[in-house]
Amino acid sequence: MAATPSVPEVRRTRFARRLPAELSELGGPDHGHVELPLHLAWSGLSRFDLDQPRLRMSCYRIVLAEGQQDDLVRYLNRELLVAMWPVLRTLISRDIRDVWENAFHELAPHTRAAA
Repeated sequence: MAATPSVPEVRRTRFARRLPAELSELGGPDHGHVELPLHLAWSGLSRFDLDQPRLRMSCYRIVLAEGQQDDLVRYLNRELLVAMWPVLRTLISRDIRDVWENAFHELAPHTRAAA
């Protein structure tokens, strides 16, 4: 009889399935306003000014937590994600953080410290 996976294992598997193959696929805007669709912004704010650091961080937190692969590619920008990651990683769930850092060496804490 197979062991039932833990809740973190299930969550990590779900987040891993959504990942793009490479960070270079993240072609979202790097400034201006973004209007998130209802399936992402169901809990409140849907329009984000990416030129405002707090709003940009909020937008990325929502997309990382709720977005499907096509949302990640459409709304996240590779350069912004990498630049914001040291702070953003402290604001997202451990499951999301672990999946992204294990998949993309550019986000791993030891890689950034050496750069």
